[in-house]
Amino acid sequence: MLSINTLEGRIKVSFAIKGMEQYFDGSWSFGIAKLVTKYGKYFLHIPMTKEIVTPDINLVNKVVGIDLGINFLATAYDSKGKTIFFNGRTVKHKRAHYEQLRKKLQQKGTRSARKRLRSMGSRENRWVCDLNHKITKALVNQYGPNTLFVIEDLTGMRSAAEKVHLNNRYTSVSWAFYQFRSFLEYKAAMSGSSVIAVDPKYTSQTCPKCGHTEKANRDKKKHIFKCKTCSYTSNDDRIGAMNLWTTGIEYVSKVTLQASFTA
Repeated sequence: MLSINTLEGRIKVSFAIKGMEQYFDGSWSFGIAKLVTKYGKYFLHIPMTKEIVTPDINLVNKVVGIDLGINFLATAYDSKGKTIFFNGRTVKHKRAHYEQLRKKLQQKGTRSARKRLRSMGSRENRWVCDLNHKITKALVNQYGPNTLFVIEDLTGMRSAAEKVHLNNRYTSVSWAFYQFRSFLEYKAAMSGSSVIAVDPKYTSQTCPKCGHTEKANRDKKKHIFKCKTCSYTSNDDRIGAMNLWTTGIEYVSKVTLQASFTA
């Protein structure tokens, strides 16, 4: 039962925990709750924290490189040579629809238009958040514990993308890459895995077979990579994921080697 103080006195009400049973196993700490009313219903928002043991890098038995982008929101390449693509085409179309609708409402400038803009912005944010949750959850469930996920450090993505053509800037710059990373980090930690973010420089221009790096290796318009030296050809996002996987393998080797010297 929940005991809530109201203007008409304290009341006690029951609540539903369906789908959230894991948070009531005694290992979580509850924060200060906030009562919210939406669409004629009441929701109790409760922040929860849990102490997570830092995964031991020496126990890593799988490395997964994850390339983030727009054509494919995420492309994962693992230690078995398997590639998983999370298609972003429907996302591009939906975001283009949001952008066009936003421009029309901004041009109107009426009170109702501004109200609809705020509502649409909240709806789009929830949709993006839901997508990032689903993809990161799918990745963590796919590979399980003792996995090292290697992603690109896209912290400077917004400033770096200022040179992007104005018509494409909204799609290229505004996707919530940092949110994706934070979701993946905490989900991985809860499953006994780790995430490292590395420099994205040349990840889509370097041949994973011969190591040759050249800008001309990649055809951005066709999303094709073809090495000018050994002619190895593949999807450019897959190439990025492969190179991130290689970086992860090198990282694990370096850390385990240092640990053996320390021991």
